[in-house]
Amino acid sequence: MTAPLSPAVPSRPATPGPHPGIVAIVSAVLFCVSVALFESVHGLHFPYPGDTAATMVSYFAAAAARVQLGAFLQCGSAIALGIVTAAATNRMRSMGACGIGIRVAFFGGSLAAFLSLIEAGVIWILAQPGVADATTHSAPVVRALYLFAFMLDGPAYAGSLGLLLAGLAVAGLLTGLLPRWLAWTGLVVAALGELSFLSMLVPMLGMLIPLTRFPGYLWLIIAGFVLSTSMRKPSPSRA
Repeated sequence: MTAPLSPAVPSRPATPGPHPGIVAIVSAVLFCVSVALFESVHGLHFPYPGDTAATMVSYFAAAAARVQLGAFLQCGSAIALGIVTAAATNRMRSMGACGIGIRVAFFGGSLAAFLSLIEAGVIWILAQPGVADATTHSAPVVRALYLFAFMLDGPAYAGSLGLLLAGLAVAGLLTGLLPRWLAWTGLVVAALGELSFLSMLVPMLGMLIPLTRFPGYLWLIIAGFVLSTSMRKPSPSRA
């Protein structure tokens, strides 16, 4: 006697998840508002790595309320970036992309979100009462914490964001899920992100960090909308 055949279980279509383009807009807006808060302090500017410890103490002491709010918004931006990463990679998998490109994108985007979240926490600590205090000997500690935050959300973040863009761009290029011009643009921005690591040795290359972050946001928004409107059938790939 043969065992009765079990009824076939119908396969469920992959759920697309959140709209990556819309969530990328949320992440970009939250970050830009936080930057506006940091820079809108009368007579002061957000410190640069080359500034003195006294300048950093003066800024965080005078702009504590704005910095705390800005750090809160950056936490939200980082969480949104993590959602963008999960949504975009999930959507590409559901449309047939697989392999190292998707894995690199997920790793890079998750790492970038984590680094930005930690940086926001460090900035929030610097804005707490008694930390940046000109009447104490806290200046070296404040400068060390600031430089740590800058490294996290500067070259480390830009390099990780570059991995996210490169992974999505390669997968999209090899599967045809993204237009060729968009995929190649993503690879160019990704290359700038990886080169920004050199700013840890050559400070003048720090200009590559904003050239990665802001075009990177724009690229994620466009790619997110392209992926959301694509109705291609899944096809196996080695992307």
